[in-house]
Amino acid sequence: MIKPEAVAAGYTGKIIDMIIQAGFKVKAMKLRRLSKAAAGEFYSVHKERPFFGELVDYMSGGPILAAILEKDNAVEDFRKLIGATDPKDAATGTIRKNFAKSKAENAVHGSDSDANAELESVFHFSKEEVVG
Repeated sequence: MIKPEAVAAGYTGKIIDMIIQAGFKVKAMKLRRLSKAAAGEFYSVHKERPFFGELVDYMSGGPILAAILEKDNAVEDFRKLIGATDPKDAATGTIRKNFAKSKAENAVHGSDSDANAELESVFHFSKEEVVG
C-alpha cells in the first residue's frame, strides 16, 4: 500500500516502477480513500497503542494506492525493498530511503507475513478484482 503522503507527493509511479523492477507482478491495484472506520479496521492490531488515533487520522487523510503483488518469497523480498520503518535507518536504494518523510510518514505499508498478506488483500479487493 502506498500511503497518503507519498500519493499526494506524486511518488506512486516511481514506487510502482521500483516494485516491478524488483521482479514483482501486480495482481490488483486500486486508488482509494479509507474512511476513519476502514483505517481503524485495517490497523486494529494497534488499537491499544498510544499512536492509534493519529495513525487512523493519517491513513484516512488522503488517497492510498492498494496493491496485491506476486513473487516467490514476496513478503520477505518486499520488506527488503521497502526498507526500515524509519527512513533514517533504511538502506540506500529502498523505497523508504527514497520517498519516506519520517518514521510516521513512511511512504508504504508491506505485509509482515503471508497470513497477513492474505487478510490485507481481501480487505482491499474482491476476488473479481484480482488478475490471475
